Amino acid sequence: MPKLPVVSSKQVIRVLEISGFHNAPKRGKGSHIAFVKTESGRTRLVIVPDRNEIPKGTLLAILEQAGLTKDEFISLIKV
Repeated sequence: MPKLPVVSSKQVIRVLEISGFHNAPKRGKGSHIAFVKTESGRTRLVIVPDRNEIPKGTLLAILEQAGLTKDEFISLIKV
């Protein structure tokens, strides 16, 4: 399994948008940006901190919230 790359919040947001998430401006507060996606009657809410470098643990939590695997994320970040 490949290692997760060091990414910025802009890169994470780009991957989320490719995955079908859209901005939920009323949900994010301060330096955090909220994204939402509804699929099969289930709503997924993902909160992304606005940072130059997202810590690995935070990135793993974002991927879990978004329902993405590490491999899916890595393949989408290269798009």
